[in-house]
Amino acid sequence: MPHSRLSVIVTRKLPEPVETRMRELFDVRLNSDDHIFSREELVAAMGQADVLVPTLGDKIDAGVLGQAGERLKLIANYGAGFDHIDVQTALSRGIIVSNTPGVLTEDTADMTMALILAVPRRLKEGATMMETGQWDGWSPTALMGHRIAGKRLGILGMGRIGQAVARRAKGFGLQVHYHNRKRLRVETEEALEATYWESLDQMLARVDILSVNAPHTPSTFHLLNARRLKLMKPTAYIVNTARGEVIDENAMTRMLRAGELAGAGLDVFEHGREVNPRLRDLQNVLLLPHMSSATEESRSEMGEKVIINIKTFADGHRPPDQVVPSML
Repeated sequence: MPHSRLSVIVTRKLPEPVETRMRELFDVRLNSDDHIFSREELVAAMGQADVLVPTLGDKIDAGVLGQAGERLKLIANYGAGFDHIDVQTALSRGIIVSNTPGVLTEDTADMTMALILAVPRRLKEGATMMETGQWDGWSPTALMGHRIAGKRLGILGMGRIGQAVARRAKGFGLQVHYHNRKRLRVETEEALEATYWESLDQMLARVDILSVNAPHTPSTFHLLNARRLKLMKPTAYIVNTARGEVIDENAMTRMLRAGELAGAGLDVFEHGREVNPRLRDLQNVLLLPHMSSATEESRSEMGEKVIINIKTFADGHRPPDQVVPSML
């Protein structure tokens, strides 16, 4: 299929260099005002395009896929995570799904480390004090937080991002512990100076800071449920830059409000944009708008991967970042 004839619909505004390149290569319809597609718009797009380029905010479930047209053959997701897409249903309908892995690793690890530093040192409270004119000058007992050097960092999910977090954590003097579906190779553990815990429960009871770097899958949904969260020390902090669904957000919120957890740094939330309002007024919780991958470099590289996946598909080959059943 010639590239110039390939019909591509993009659901959100992408970086300008990415959109320019797409205009050159494809018959592309862009989202110039960056509005969020309604369910009806998604269905309409899937009936008109050869390729759909969605983002994590687009819920592409079995109902939406059931209304896809015969033309749609590729969902080239702009993002590494694909839990918002019913991949099994797509595959059963002959629709290939691809994603953009690998390019978010360093930026997400940077943001994770930023939250690991910010929450124990009470940066949110300090910034709020300055912004509201409440600072009366230096005091020996004001805004005392906790140093992170020498503390135990538990990493839940030791894939690319988890390992990148571990490398950074070493530089700040943190002791690295981790739980993962599969244990790392001995040489990798030694290089990261990381201690493996087969039992997540045992690790949770011992760490001072927990970094969530696991994807959202059926097996990780509410992996950190109320029972497991209660295993953590009341002086422990939680940082999540992965997927909100991994944590039982209501249980975590109750514990934060009750002083059963020391604080949290969250870039993702269980219900997407619908952030638990009881989290917003907690001074020991730093909330971010899912911005861990928000660098010009990362977002452009994501676009380049989307283009490569589409071009490879158009040439009659398997996209290099095709999502396969073993990844689900």
